[in-house]
Amino acid sequence: MRGQRFGVGIVLGKGVQMEEGVIVWNYVVIGDNVKIGRNTRIGSFCDIGRDVIIGEGCIIQAHVTISNGCKIGNNVFIGPNSSLLNDKYPPSECLTPPTIEDEAIIGGSATILPNVVVGREAVVAAGSLVTKDVPPRAVVMGAPARVVMTRSEYEAKKEEFVRLKGKIDVEVKIQG
Repeated sequence: MRGQRFGVGIVLGKGVQMEEGVIVWNYVVIGDNVKIGRNTRIGSFCDIGRDVIIGEGCIIQAHVTISNGCKIGNNVFIGPNSSLLNDKYPPSECLTPPTIEDEAIIGGSATILPNVVVGREAVVAAGSLVTKDVPPRAVVMGAPARVVMTRSEYEAKKEEFVRLKGKIDVEVKIQG
């Protein structure tokens, strides 16, 4: 296992495969037959079920639950306290895990229900409850989540926020 770093209290199931550069922080449980792509980071206190596939370059923050069978693409961000659920009528034997496609962003405390696909480059706002598929490059928010803008509009708002934040920080330093 080259270039990997592990915290304390990690539980690894059988058949776990981790590529180069994976970082797993403290007290993470990873189920059987999980595959984790290179340069992915997993925060503390995550619970990753069995038969999960996580792509390359993902950031999974602390206290995230990823249920059995979930598929997560490359360069996905999942904020803290989020849940990807796989059982529409728990407890049942009919598991239908969600899929998160490449470059999607899942905000903190979001819940993705079973059988949902979060499309490529989509954004799920913090605290959202995603009950149906999210189109590629759409931004959704709310409970239930609804489309509120495009990824391009999101990026423009993000750039403006960062620009204004930098300006405020400079003004505070000059005056302080």
